[in-house]
Amino acid sequence: MARQTRQRILDASLAMFNAQGEPNVTTNHIADELEISPGNLYYHFRNKDDIIEQLFAGYEARMDTALAAPEGRLPGLEDIWLQLHLVFECIWDYRFLYRDLVDILSRNRRLRLRFARILKRADEQAHTVMRGLVQAGVMRASADEVNAAATNILVIATFWMNYAAARGDKDERTSIRDGIVQVMMLVAPFLRDAERVHLNTLTRAYIT
Repeated sequence: MARQTRQRILDASLAMFNAQGEPNVTTNHIADELEISPGNLYYHFRNKDDIIEQLFAGYEARMDTALAAPEGRLPGLEDIWLQLHLVFECIWDYRFLYRDLVDILSRNRRLRLRFARILKRADEQAHTVMRGLVQAGVMRASADEVNAAATNILVIATFWMNYAAARGDKDERTSIRDGIVQVMMLVAPFLRDAERVHLNTLTRAYIT
């Protein structure tokens, strides 16, 4: 029963943080939403930052899975497409982290270090995938171009939600879809002709 209550608190917190923004939700709001006493909530979590840390652990596990590279073979164009889907779906499910990223990380050193680890792994994975595409003959790019494109992919994925909000996007799901396409367009100039046609086909099917 205690484990069920704990999970209900995490699920409600995630939904409320995503819908209302983490700074606008207090532990009392969460307790009211679940129709439990604040004391019951504090039995499971010390404070709101404790809840955020537990949610971050779930996010971290999801992102680690999303960043896993294909085993035993070089990556292809559809591997990147699938991986971006998994990454952006994770960003969508934990979008409050990205919407309030700087504020949350500035308050919590442990999360700052853990998020830095995720960025480092994502950076290494982006470089590995880009080099793999060159090695597989899917794209042509110099080492410097690979490094720049990999970094740009990471920057766009990390801050796309903030960019979309700043330009006034109302539909965050559409924004996520646009972010995936935007990242793929960073790769497009380096693709060989057949792969560029394939990417255009994928993109058209995705946005219509």
